Amino acid sequence: MNYILTVSEINKYIREIISRDLILSNLWVKGEISNFKHHYAGHLYFTIKDEKSLLKCVMFKSQASKLRFSPENGMNVIIKGYISVYERDGQYQLYVEEMQPDGVGDLHVAFEQLKQKLKEEGLFDENRKKRLPFLPRSIGVITSITGSVIKDIMNILDRRFYNIDLKIYPVQVQGEVAAGQIARAIRKINEARCVDVIILARGGGSLEELWPFNEEIVARSIADSNIPIISAVGHETDFTIADFVADVRAPTPSAAAELVVPEKSMLKARVNELDIRLKNAIHKFLRLKRNDLERLASSIPFRQPYNRVYQERMRLDILNRNMQRGIVSKIDKARTRLQFLIEKLNALSPLSILARGYSITKLKENGSIVKSVEGVNNGDELRISVYDGDIDCRVVNVFKGGGHEYR
Repeated sequence: MNYILTVSEINKYIREIISRDLILSNLWVKGEISNFKHHYAGHLYFTIKDEKSLLKCVMFKSQASKLRFSPENGMNVIIKGYISVYERDGQYQLYVEEMQPDGVGDLHVAFEQLKQKLKEEGLFDENRKKRLPFLPRSIGVITSITGSVIKDIMNILDRRFYNIDLKIYPVQVQGEVAAGQIARAIRKINEARCVDVIILARGGGSLEELWPFNEEIVARSIADSNIPIISAVGHETDFTIADFVADVRAPTPSAAAELVVPEKSMLKARVNELDIRLKNAIHKFLRLKRNDLERLASSIPFRQPYNRVYQERMRLDILNRNMQRGIVSKIDKARTRLQFLIEKLNALSPLSILARGYSITKLKENGSIVKSVEGVNNGDELRISVYDGDIDCRVVNVFKGGGHEYR
């Protein structure tokens, strides 16, 4: 009877056969990423495919941490690795050691991905960028101390403003440690608050050589800086992430030196020009005011200062007389009308009627006025009111009409 193998032995045997294959042990494969999963432990699990087939892949954290871009579903890539069998599941898969985008370099993809990410966060927005000081008291330069860049900057600053305070912060501007040194220098300058503006400078180079200025740590350090930063990296045609995040981009380090500070001779000339214009303006102003003063001094109010007072006093006298006349006139009119009303009232007064010989007869008993012979009887006591007093009398006879005895 033949030897019976276990499942584990079969899977292990197949793995050993595949591992001895020279082609499968070191191969390059291209395809489209699908089913991509970034494990919390840092490993990458995904599948690459073409029009006909699929191939499972795994990239462990140690290799994945070296990637300069972020793999995504639908991305075409070229992968270097080896085929082996995962014995537990009995599945063969590609263990990825290197990966790069198909068609463009991984640095270019990483550049575009970080650029899009920071743009969406608003780090490129103009409204967050700080204005450069017109005349900084101190300038900080972050660059390599050994290159020609710092010499160019120093020469230009010395020519434009020879006694400007310059502080140099030497860093590496390429290589793996460069990004960390640049970010640390920006942070240290902000903590010290010893400069008014920072120039971040480097000469030209390839994408790889300029890559520290495309690192996220540098971009965020620039964004977090409270001091304005000028990015002057590479040549005019070179663009880095630092250029987009910085407050101002200069096409070259030399241009940054010209941009950061005005030329002292031009400032002096401008100050002299303004001084002359100010003096001329003051002289013109004084001349105009002197003419105004002379014109006022020769005017009537200044030559005869009391003339207006006298005129107003005369006018006041006229108004006073007119007022008194008006008051007297109103009083006379009021007195005349009052007399008229008194006379009219007197004409209607019972006393005026009594003065003409009439009288008022009242019953003495109740004081009622006698209006008819029918209101009295013989023997009634009456009070007759005349103009100058009263008369008491008694009724002896009552006559009605034409003198005939009534009662």
